Amino acid sequence: MKVYFVGAGPGDPELITVKGRRLLEEADVVIYAGSLVNPEILKYARPEARLYNSASLTLEEVLAIIREAVSEGKRVVRLHTGDPSLYGAIQEQMDALESLGIPYEIVPGVSSFAAAAAAVKREFTLPGVSQTVILTRRTGRTPVPAGENLPDLSRHRASLCLFLSSRDLEAATAELALGYGNETPAAVVYKASWPEERVIYGTLGNIAAKSREAGIERTALLLVGDFLSGPYRRSCLYNPAFSHGYRKGEKSGG
Repeated sequence: MKVYFVGAGPGDPELITVKGRRLLEEADVVIYAGSLVNPEILKYARPEARLYNSASLTLEEVLAIIREAVSEGKRVVRLHTGDPSLYGAIQEQMDALESLGIPYEIVPGVSSFAAAAAAVKREFTLPGVSQTVILTRRTGRTPVPAGENLPDLSRHRASLCLFLSSRDLEAATAELALGYGNETPAAVVYKASWPEERVIYGTLGNIAAKSREAGIERTALLLVGDFLSGPYRRSCLYNPAFSHGYRKGEKSGG
C-alpha cells in the first residue's frame, strides 16, 4: 500500500484539494498534525478510520504506526497543515519510507501564505513593485543558514511572508526594518481562512505593538512589502497593446 502525504490547507475545511479530501475519505489510518490542522477537516475521515495526533509523537513513533498499518494492508494518510513542502518536516519521513521500501505520494495543499494574501486582498507579485516572494522564518531553535537571516533578506525589499515567528515579532520587525525601512507596509494575519481569522495592518515600525495589543501570540503570519499598498503598473498580460501567443496586440496612434 502507498502512503499519502496530504496538504490539509490553511484551515478552512473547503480549502483541502479534491484529491486530498478523497484520499482522506478512503483512508484506514490518518496521522494528522494536531497542533495546526483544523479538527473540522477530520470529519471527512470514515468513522472507522484510526486517527493519530502526531503533535506528541516522535518521528520514530510515526514511522512505527505507518509501518504497522502498511503491513496490514491499510491505506495511510499523513495529514499536514497547509502544503506539506513548507515547514512540514516531511523529507525525513520520506527518506525513512524509502529505506523501508514503502511507496508514498505527495498531494500538495493550499499554503497559509496564499490564504494570508487572500485575507488582505492583495497580490504578492505586482508589476513595478515586486516579482519575488520570500517565504522564510526567523532563526530560533531551528537556525537559518548563513545568508538567510532577516537583515540580509530585507535588503531585497521583495514581498515577504514570515512564518513561525509570532512570538518574536518585535525582534523580527526590527531586523526587517534594516532593509525595508520602518514605514514599509506590514500586516499580521492570524489564523488565515479560519472562522476566527483576524488581520492587523500597520508598518514595520508599529505592527509588532499593534499585534501585541490585539493579543496575537501564535498561529499568525507577517506580511511585509509595498505590495500591500501604493501604486503599481498595469499588467502586460491583459493590456490591449501587448501581444502574446494567444492574442495580437492592438496598434495605437493615428
